[in-house]
Amino acid sequence: QVQLVESGGGLVQPGGSLRLSCAASGFTFSNYAMRWYRQAPGKERELVAGIRSYGGSTDYADSVKGRFTISRDNAKNTVYLQMKSLKPEDTAVYFCNAHRGVIVPIDYWGPGTQVTVSS
Repeated sequence: QVQLVESGGGLVQPGGSLRLSCAASGFTFSNYAMRWYRQAPGKERELVAGIRSYGGSTDYADSVKGRFTISRDNAKNTVYLQMKSLKPEDTAVYFCNAHRGVIVPIDYWGPGTQVTVSS
């Protein structure tokens, strides 16, 4: 049974840091690109960061470049999102996504974790 479980969300003051984790099970984690998305109230879900299957290249949304870092540990089947210099506009539910394939894409999603940046 495929499972993605996010953790590490919470309430943090502007300028603070959080590290999100996403533990995966039920599929071959190292074969999948891993991504973090977020969705703020009233807005569409947006891609925040992604990392290739074997931890090669990474990509970031312009709004988080230089502040967020995505990484993965294939031995632990876990992907991380280190978030620094958090801003109120980073407030959202953060979702972990596992993705592979182009012609026949496969996507798995976690239930999400709330991140609130507020003083």
